Amino acid sequence: MAITILDKKEPIDVLLLAEGTYPYIRGGVSSWIHQLISGMPELKFGVLFLGSREEDYGDIQYELPNNLVFLKNFYMFSKSEIPPPQELEGKEEVFLLKHFFFKEELPDKLSDFFFYTKELTLSDFLYGKKTWYLFEEIYMERKVNVPFVDFFWTLRNILTPLWIVIKALEDVLDRDIKLVHSPSTGYAGFLGSMLKKTKGIPFILTEHGIYTRERKIDILNASWIKSFSRIVEKKYDIDDLKKLWISFFENIGKIAYLWADRVYSLYENARKIQIFLGCPPEKTEVIPNGVEIERYKPLRKRKNEDIPPVVALIGRVTPIKDVKTFIKAIKVLVNKVPEAEGWVVGPEDEDPQYAEECRLLVKALRLEKKVKFLGFQRLTDIFPKIGLTTLTSISEGMPIVILESFAAGVPAVTTDVGSCRQLIYGGLNEDDKKLGKAGEVVNIADFKSLADAYAYLLKNKEAWWNCSRAGIDRVERFYTYEQFINNYREIYAKFLRE
Repeated sequence: MAITILDKKEPIDVLLLAEGTYPYIRGGVSSWIHQLISGMPELKFGVLFLGSREEDYGDIQYELPNNLVFLKNFYMFSKSEIPPPQELEGKEEVFLLKHFFFKEELPDKLSDFFFYTKELTLSDFLYGKKTWYLFEEIYMERKVNVPFVDFFWTLRNILTPLWIVIKALEDVLDRDIKLVHSPSTGYAGFLGSMLKKTKGIPFILTEHGIYTRERKIDILNASWIKSFSRIVEKKYDIDDLKKLWISFFENIGKIAYLWADRVYSLYENARKIQIFLGCPPEKTEVIPNGVEIERYKPLRKRKNEDIPPVVALIGRVTPIKDVKTFIKAIKVLVNKVPEAEGWVVGPEDEDPQYAEECRLLVKALRLEKKVKFLGFQRLTDIFPKIGLTTLTSISEGMPIVILESFAAGVPAVTTDVGSCRQLIYGGLNEDDKKLGKAGEVVNIADFKSLADAYAYLLKNKEAWWNCSRAGIDRVERFYTYEQFINNYREIYAKFLRE
């Protein structure tokens, strides 16, 4: 299903490909996209939104900037996109799809997928006999140890969205677009690759977290992918159906790396992972995030103020944020600091079942008066009321909320994911390290160490103030909004000139 939200019929300088993010989800990549568009009013932007199903998203969460001239939504798992069943022979081109699942056989011609779909329609794929033969072939070659019927439907679900991506491509083929920018690999990165191939326009890629790794985490924890109990020779074996999803995302990620003109990451370790996953090193570059210092500067506490005994997890209530570990940490914390509270500040609608599990855990631990679910809040209202910001995630990129917290003078305690260690302890250079630590970093899922760090900083004013000062100095020196916007302004200008 395609829905046009905005179309001013104007040329587009930069088309952003937003997979499941802007403008329907707050925070993270969505905030980053909004910053880019708002920070460069001299350019005209378009956004092509790739979502799952229309009912999975609510209202637009941002006031759309005046220089956003195009916004169109495509839903990759919408039932309305499925053609009626019919008996078809199918097309030989369907066998090209096999290469999405075999790393050693990733041919350049996969990026020609658009041209093959001129012959191979979605009906051919869904109902053609040759698709059945293809799936049998993959089933045998991968030596899959699950029932074929489950294997069949898994492959069907993985590949069907590619035709929706093609539909999105066809929709903008005749538009005047000068540059394509995708904030992820995945289906959006694949679309960017095909726009580069078909229109000959520059394509750049920015990864916040590493998309392939984050999807792998999602898939390994997914309850919607059927698992089968069996005796296996290898300990910790991954279910074959989950391996299919992982192989697919690894390969379309590699396609995006190979076709992008430049590939950006937010911190050095992410750049190294991109290279490990198949990105040519000469294409890679690090561009950190930045925040508006002046917006948060008035929120900083004065030396004579008390530190509120409140720890706030600011983020979506989803498994990747590991809110359950935060709740357990608060249970330990209140035994050390009885007046302490834990606030969960973020939307709960992305994974309602997980959100309900978190609330049940709060009840089970008898923390109803200590753990509060506040939903989405303005951070300018939250920072003055808390003593610490925390992230207990199992995966992150460069979390903007940590930089915002530093700008407001609030130290942070996080798990050791993404760039958190770099942000809290300093890691850009020696000058950055000399600024000192702006909080603490602990291991993933270690709720006892989280609680210890919370308690230490809330009870030790001198340590708290030292961390606050280090965070302020770090964000003001290395992570300003102006630096971030100017970096991308120069990147855009270079490609638009060419």
